[in-house]
Parts: sequence; C-alpha cells; structure tokens
Amino acid sequence: MIKKVLALLKKDLLLELRQQHTFYGILLYIAATVYVLHLSLPDSPDANVWNSLFWVIQLFVCVNTVAKSFLQESKGRMLYFYSIASPVEFILAKLLFNIILMLFMSLVSLLLFYVFLDNPVSNMGLFIGIVLLGGTGISLVFTLMSAIAAKAQQNAALIAILGFPVILPQLLLLMRLSKAAFAEVFREGAVLQLAGLVAGLDVLVIMMAVILFPYLWKD
Repeated sequence: MIKKVLALLKKDLLLELRQQHTFYGILLYIAATVYVLHLSLPDSPDANVWNSLFWVIQLFVCVNTVAKSFLQESKGRMLYFYSIASPVEFILAKLLFNIILMLFMSLVSLLLFYVFLDNPVSNMGLFIGIVLLGGTGISLVFTLMSAIAAKAQQNAALIAILGFPVILPQLLLLMRLSKAAFAEVFREGAVLQLAGLVAGLDVLVIMMAVILFPYLWKD
C-alpha cells in the first residue's frame, strides 16, 4: 500500500514539475496579492490585521492550489487509476501531494508578508508551526471538496460552496491560535488545547476522506 501511495505521489509531483506554468501562476498570484496589500496599506498593519490578512490569503491560495487536484484528471486517466490502485491509496496520495504543495505556498506567503508587511510576530518559531498545521488542515478540507466537485460535472464552484461551511470554524481557530505568536496572553494550556483541536479536525477530515472517497470512486 505504501509503495503505491508513494508511486501515485511521485506521479503528481512529476506532473506538477512538467506543468510549471500552473505552479508559477499560483506564486505570481501570492506575490501580486501581498504586494497590492503593501501598496494599499499606508502604514504597517497591526498584529490583528496582519494575522487576519495572512489567513484569509491562505484560504484563497488553497482554493487555487488544490482545486485542480481532481478537476484536471480526465475520465480515461481515472479509469486507469481505478485498475491499478485502491481508492484509499489514491486519496491518500492526493492528500499528501496537496499538503506538500500547500505547505510550500504557505511558507512563501509568510516570507512575502515578512518582506512587504513587516513582522509583528513575537515568536516566529511558534507561528511557523501554526502555519504548517493550518496549511495542512486547509489543504485536507479542500482536497476532499475537490474530489466531491469532480464528480459533479467538473464544477469548480462547488469547491468553494461546499468548503466554506467546513473551513470557517477551522480558520477561526487558526486565527485565534496564531495570536499566541503575537505575545497575546493565554491561560495555561489553552494553546495546546487549541492546537490539539485543530489537529483533531485534521484527523477527522482524513478519516472522512478514507471512508467517503470509495463511494465516489465507484461512481
């Protein structure tokens, strides 16, 4: 199983390297968005605004990054995958690929925020950890939504429609959790509780994907 998952993951990575225009397009989108924020904000934003802007941009970056995960797969290619891999192996490979891609985009976004919008973060190590945790969670949700939308006549708009109610609580949790990196005082153990809750949501989404995707696979 692990070998098949890694082989499917390698396939997605090679396709991404061959289709570099898509990858660079997303990077350009991130850079342009952050630069427009830099031009539109006369002064350096305070910590709350900086934090909110960062996570909102991560949401839109993930939609643009993960949306093509299943929508780019043709029916013929999906039939081929159906004959060589199980649905669990296929969805796990997709989840891993999108996690890797989203984590890279999140770190790029953080670097651009640091360059163009200063750095109000007091504990950068903690914030990077929260960014990695949050990027993983957001990519998991939209990967599952992409799989559902791909079966609904390739309608990419369904990804945002289905994903918004699911991602909103997680996004609010991440905004609250990341405030710990801005020197906001939390009661003892609150940071670990919030981080555990976000990690629990990530595990729940993975379990949902493993349980529900085989039914989409058969369709």
